[in-house]
Amino acid sequence: MRILHTMIRVGDLERSIAFYTEVLGMKLLRRQDYPDGRFTLAFVGFGPESEHAALELTHNWDTPAYDLGNGFGHVAVEVADARAACDEIRRRGGVVTREAGPMKHGTTVIAFVQDPDGYKIELIQRGT
Repeated sequence: MRILHTMIRVGDLERSIAFYTEVLGMKLLRRQDYPDGRFTLAFVGFGPESEHAALELTHNWDTPAYDLGNGFGHVAVEVADARAACDEIRRRGGVVTREAGPMKHGTTVIAFVQDPDGYKIELIQRGT
């Protein structure tokens, strides 16, 4: 068994695709409109779905925004250098909500960024 994808609902699909592809460097893997259901699914990721987990962006055409609630935590992405990744994400227009540094009760170097819908993405520095 393996994880195939994680789904999040987004209010503006084009804005979200732009964030995940242009700011985080993922690729748009596939996209499908479902007119009868009035929704679109877009899958983004760092490699082919046959080898990597993907993020499914679900856009319900009649819902412009969602309440994130308090149950969702974050999506984690491994990076070579968390500080450099924050600088690059900021340069591309992304929002860094926690600068790179060791986690509070450990030595792992992490940072957090936020997508356009408010979802948190944790950057975990490889090897720390």
